[in-house]
Amino acid sequence: MTNKNYQLLEIDNAAPIKMWTEGVPVEADARAQLINTARMPFIYKHLAVMPDVHLGKGSTIGSVIPTHKAIIPAAVGVDIGCGMIACKTTLTAKDLPDNLAPLRAAIEQAVPHGRTSVRGSRDKGAWGDRPPALVDEAWKSLQGVFNEITADYPQLIKTNQHKHLGTLGTGNHFIEICLDEQDTVWIMLHSGSRGVGNAIGTLFIELAKKDMQQHLCNIPDQDLAYFEEGSKYFGDYVKAVGWGQKFAKTNREIMMQHVIDAMRKIISKPFQTHLEAVNCHHNYVQKERHFGEDVYVTRKGAVSAKKGELGIIPGSMGARSFIVRGLGNEDSFSSCSHGAGRTMSRTKAKKLFSLEDQILATQGVECRKDADVIDEIPMAYKDIDAVMHAQKDLVEIVYTLKQVVCVKG
Repeated sequence: MTNKNYQLLEIDNAAPIKMWTEGVPVEADARAQLINTARMPFIYKHLAVMPDVHLGKGSTIGSVIPTHKAIIPAAVGVDIGCGMIACKTTLTAKDLPDNLAPLRAAIEQAVPHGRTSVRGSRDKGAWGDRPPALVDEAWKSLQGVFNEITADYPQLIKTNQHKHLGTLGTGNHFIEICLDEQDTVWIMLHSGSRGVGNAIGTLFIELAKKDMQQHLCNIPDQDLAYFEEGSKYFGDYVKAVGWGQKFAKTNREIMMQHVIDAMRKIISKPFQTHLEAVNCHHNYVQKERHFGEDVYVTRKGAVSAKKGELGIIPGSMGARSFIVRGLGNEDSFSSCSHGAGRTMSRTKAKKLFSLEDQILATQGVECRKDADVIDEIPMAYKDIDAVMHAQKDLVEIVYTLKQVVCVKG
């Protein structure tokens, strides 16, 4: 049955599922996963499914999960607070150098990215023993609550939190220099809470599973293990996840400043930034008021799109991205998609596409073109235009961005 701009999926013994997926593929496994989540007893009103929906761990990426007096840690995931930041500058395309390689190199030098996993060697994706002053200063504002968390959970002390603050990471995380329709230069980047967020997420997912050992037979997937309000770990998780989200937001702000500093070394023309700016999570949980009640809203691969609120929907590497303004659609719990959404796994993409395909797909973009980034090829993602059309009642497009420089982790 179709209603408004969403498809309504109704299953016995489950909350309704409202899907903004017209014209975009939804894999059978993702649909089954959505039904499992909808069967949890504390889902409030309905699930809202974004057009970039695809299979995730426990819960589907691209879903908005409102819950009454309970939170599913695996739905929030381990990249706590992952999201985007973008800012508009006074530069235009003609102010950029003809050869963009030195600009990419300057950004790569300014922001640690990637990861060195050889035991004993310094992680190239972290700061060394002396992080920059900006990082040290920001860490002071995070350290107090982190000390409170680690007093109860000392296993989180040995994470790379301070040295990861202001760093990019790996996978689909990126830094981009983009042009909008007027050829104005934007800076945009995508990252989260790095190693410490992963450690917090992993720890509490395991605690939820242990806590529910006797109930696991009653839930459709053990990754849907949850904490109920008032239970032993609930308050601790809310505090830790809130801290992880603050870390992620700060992480993006520091990287943005370091990218701006790097650009000023390469571009001689003076310029201003933050003419318009947005910093938004797309993997997080927070308390919000919907349909007259205060509930927890988990956005797993979804962005807040309250009326008038700016958000960022990136396309894949080589495709367009969008700065959007929320329309405040309450049926979606005022949310929109967080990107194009994968149509295949990273492993499948690496098997299916060649380096030549990658080079062709990223023509005109100054970026890495090697075997290690084939899994990020645009063809491994849904068509961003179809994704945007499917959510036309959730957001309006304010700017369309096309990247000219892309730094991958």
